[in-house]
Amino acid sequence: MQSSRRRIRPRRVAALASVTVLTLAVSTSAGTGHLTAGSTTAGPIAPARSTALGSCMIRGGMGVQMAEGIPTPAGYSRSTGTVRALTLMVDFSDAPGQGSALERLAEFFPQTQNWFKVSSYGRLDYRPEAPVTHWLRMPKPFGAYGIERGAPFDPGYRGLVQDIVAEADPEVDFRQYDLLNVLITPNAGPSALDTVLSVTFAGNTEAPVADGVPVANASFVYSRQDDGSGSYAETGYRVLPHENGHTFGLPDLYTQDGGGAVGHWDIMSEDWGADNDLLAWHKWKLGWLDDSQVRCASAPGTAEYTLTPLARPGGVKLVVVPLSTTTAYALELRTPEGNDADVCRPGILIYKVDADIDTGNGPINVFDSTRDSGGCTRSPNVHAELSDAPFIADESFKDPARGITITVIAADPSGTTGSRCRGVESRGQARTGRGRGGDRGEDGGLGTRTAEGSAHVLRAATGRRTSLGGRGGRGITVSACPRTSPRPPTAPPYPPRPSLRSPAASPSCGGSRRPTGGPASAAWSGPAGSPGPPSTGSRRRWRAWGTYDWTAGTPYSHHG
Repeated sequence: MQSSRRRIRPRRVAALASVTVLTLAVSTSAGTGHLTAGSTTAGPIAPARSTALGSCMIRGGMGVQMAEGIPTPAGYSRSTGTVRALTLMVDFSDAPGQGSALERLAEFFPQTQNWFKVSSYGRLDYRPEAPVTHWLRMPKPFGAYGIERGAPFDPGYRGLVQDIVAEADPEVDFRQYDLLNVLITPNAGPSALDTVLSVTFAGNTEAPVADGVPVANASFVYSRQDDGSGSYAETGYRVLPHENGHTFGLPDLYTQDGGGAVGHWDIMSEDWGADNDLLAWHKWKLGWLDDSQVRCASAPGTAEYTLTPLARPGGVKLVVVPLSTTTAYALELRTPEGNDADVCRPGILIYKVDADIDTGNGPINVFDSTRDSGGCTRSPNVHAELSDAPFIADESFKDPARGITITVIAADPSGTTGSRCRGVESRGQARTGRGRGGDRGEDGGLGTRTAEGSAHVLRAATGRRTSLGGRGGRGITVSACPRTSPRPPTAPPYPPRPSLRSPAASPSCGGSRRPTGGPASAAWSGPAGSPGPPSTGSRRRWRAWGTYDWTAGTPYSHHG
């Protein structure tokens, strides 16, 4: 695969900063594996899936840890409707609580609650409840539990959960809650700048039972994600939405070596730094997008789709191009609004989803429209290189092997009645159509446009014509009308940041051992020789990976 790009025009980038609609023309050829449309779950929720989307509901194989496929397996917390989150503040004799327990609670709420409300368009009514308003003192010192990065559920966390249940049970009816948040006193364990201990055990059917129900979905938060930039009060809470994302069935999108395949485009990839949202794929998976807001580009030919910004309610949000029964390309429109505080290059984000890849191994990869540019952001703790990944007008993504071309034609930021450009409906209404992919030459054509500063009119590219089993090529074309008046330019690209990967091996992550028996049989901490965390001075969060995921048949937890 390769991304074909043109010289970035500052006026065009500025115009996209207020984009309201983008239209895609999709030409497809190769038939992909079609999945039977059935029902899926967002946690235990099972909304009906339309037959038209069946081939885009990719699924992973048995045993894949936290698979990106649809449906999400049962066993996770519900992700729509009212979710009651039992939240307990815990301290130890060797790490007594700093300040009051309610002050610790205030570091995460109501911010976490508001984040979920915005991200879900109000479909998740997240209700944190703290029936115990004081520090819940554990009977053993912190050091006695053996908590460290990559620690498995047994024996340390099992003992900790049992003690939490015993201490809280007189005041808590565990049957009333969907998930458990344990906010550990920040002085227990190392600083998050050195080692991240925060962890979630999701779908854990082997968990201790409280009031007749297993504590199956529990998130533990340690330390403080304070990078010294002075933004902790605004952004430090974001570790909790990340951890709770695991209780809803979402995987880690960072990779085991500390690299970033997704950058700051999803909170399951980066939860330090400026606010960010979830990918549209995850919102569909969680039940926050209706099937009517998703388009499946699976048939041969050319079609057009109009996308509206992911941050805004309503409209089409996601176009999926299935490649097989387990992989697909996904397209969405990202703009600097809602939970996306640091989008410096608005446009079409294109990424590949692989439902056969485990959490922490890169199940999603974002394609960079401006590779090796260094990015367009200077925000701390944001993956700079991928910050300018979205494709804007006149830029194309190409997959020659499959005959797929995705071209952004233009954008309509105004959304006003009567504003119209060729082949594009105004006010963001979706439009689909079929064409004869490939009749404009090998790579299609972008047509012509008027002089800079006037309304842009561009023709849709029809895609590259190839021979794949006797069928024509397929392409996706994004078209719309850019704003005629320029807006202040976004930040220019900056030199690449130095690598944050440490050459030193991490003692706690050396050695690879996957579990072979029950939940107490073994722990997997990562491949031998894995690079360790970066130095404290880098201010970039290092995540641990891997222990257990009960929903895949072998227990697995998610650190960070």
